[in-house]
Amino acid sequence: MATKRDYYEVLGVGKNASADEIKKSYRRLAVQYHPDKQGGSEEKFKEIGEAYEVLKDAEKRKRYDQFGHAGVGGNGAGSGYGGFNGFGQQGQEMHFDFGDLGLGDIFGSFFGGGGQQQRRQARGRDVEAQVEITFEQAVFGTEADLVLNLEDVCEHCKGTTVEPGYELKACDICKGTGQVINVTRTIFGNIQQASVCPKCRGTGKIPEKVCTKCRGTGTQAKRQTIKLKIPAGIDDGATIRLREHGEAIANGPKGDLYVNIRVKPHKKFTREGDLILSKEHVDMVEAALGATIDVDTVDGKVTMKVPGGTQSGSDFKLSGHGVPHLRGETRGPHIVTILVDTPTKLTKHQQDLLQEFQKPEKKRGLF
Repeated sequence: MATKRDYYEVLGVGKNASADEIKKSYRRLAVQYHPDKQGGSEEKFKEIGEAYEVLKDAEKRKRYDQFGHAGVGGNGAGSGYGGFNGFGQQGQEMHFDFGDLGLGDIFGSFFGGGGQQQRRQARGRDVEAQVEITFEQAVFGTEADLVLNLEDVCEHCKGTTVEPGYELKACDICKGTGQVINVTRTIFGNIQQASVCPKCRGTGKIPEKVCTKCRGTGTQAKRQTIKLKIPAGIDDGATIRLREHGEAIANGPKGDLYVNIRVKPHKKFTREGDLILSKEHVDMVEAALGATIDVDTVDGKVTMKVPGGTQSGSDFKLSGHGVPHLRGETRGPHIVTILVDTPTKLTKHQQDLLQEFQKPEKKRGLF
């Protein structure tokens, strides 16, 4: 994987650039490299957009300045997945092998692309389902059982529409061509137009005897249980596509099954790409003198050192405790924001001790 360029370098601004300077530079470069413009570049346009998404946000910019790309989601895995001819938030497209379920494709919540309707005409109906998982299941991956009522292949005729013991014969309407010719009279003469045969639906074949179970539809309603493998690192709003696990059609392949993933919010953790974010509280004495605290992560409690003089709002990185990258075996970091609690009730002795800090330090003389 190529090393990412510095975001300030991408936008052509200095590290002390103001928010307005960053916005102006982004707009200028976005116009210059827009893919629809002559001389534009889709790759550079995406890179510019990614840099701006981080540097325009004060919190993300602060983490980027402190930790680099690792502080803002690493390679952005999990934030969006491209599908068909469209793009997710970062234009990524990923494929996973789901074993006996065949090839599953993970897409973002946006997908489009020309030609899809044409492919579906000769296939069974596509089906959409939804699965809700926990934050931890999204991080580490899980399996789910989908129970669906679908039109499946007729067990009696095996989807052929023909009663067993009989065969298909040429359609008596289109004579086996699959098309019928309609002639329309106009002032310019007769115009012929071919259309799909309504009886055989373009196959050119009809049963000698229609299946007695499905009445010639080739399908029957069936309750099915489908085991779904959900990969580690998947994000809320992603969609898993299982090819030919939708509804059946006579003499044709099944449609696809699209499973929308919904991730339940966590009471303590939030997520940005491959980052996990959380907050931990310390008292002002611990912040001033330093302390060792236990931090909750998805892997359990981890001991973290808070150095003396830590200010409220400071971020600390726990490497390897974030979200796994969908394209690799590594994991992003866990960013811990320290919040310093100020006491609201003090004893007289505690007040006296704190007031000592307000006294100016005496200058030492030679004697």
